[in-house]
Amino acid sequence: MKIPLSNRLLTCCGYVRPGDRVADIGCDHGYLGIHLLQEGIASFVIAADVKEQPLHSAYSNARKYGVSENMAFYLSDGVKNIPRTFDTLVCAGMGADTMISILSAAPWLKASCYRLILQCQSKRPLLQSYLSREGYAIRRETLAQDGKFLYPVMEVVYEPGQILTGAHTYISPALLESGSPLLPAFLDRVIVGVENTLLGLSRTGGSAYEEQQTLLEQLKRMRARLTNTQGGSL
Repeated sequence: MKIPLSNRLLTCCGYVRPGDRVADIGCDHGYLGIHLLQEGIASFVIAADVKEQPLHSAYSNARKYGVSENMAFYLSDGVKNIPRTFDTLVCAGMGADTMISILSAAPWLKASCYRLILQCQSKRPLLQSYLSREGYAIRRETLAQDGKFLYPVMEVVYEPGQILTGAHTYISPALLESGSPLLPAFLDRVIVGVENTLLGLSRTGGSAYEEQQTLLEQLKRMRARLTNTQGGSL
């Protein structure tokens, strides 16, 4: 019996390497870790959640699907209470503020032995700015679609030197290079979001308005280049 998994979580799983020991932070129902074990991708999964009820559900599901012997379960705020014996950390379905809090509390993740798979639900530019300031680099990024929603998923490593600014905090170079067929639609949605922000700032003006205006121009140039690259077929 296979575990049901959303496209969003399947995309996260696609960045896990065969044999990885995975830490699923904010594991909720445990489906991601169970899938990785069922498919023979991960060798072991640490499932952690800050709340007891989701963790209990993850344990029950692991037993139901026959993979509990290769999982360990921890009540933990982020990575504070889990062992550091993993290769890949997955944080999916959280906002930027929560992810930044988790990473800021674990400076030991800044090491070549760890990879981070991050799927951020809100304030992505804030997260991507934080990552670049702290020396993390987005190695790969792509998009997943569930219903009408588009979800960016990124693979991050500690590799100081890549500083993201301006429009690249919204659409990273890695995402631009991904070739995802969903990228034009996602970029259009980002542009609409910035246009709405500008509309709200139009009465007050000032530096915030000017910054958003510059950002919008950068994003529109990015969109035009994308259209030209793909032969104007978008």
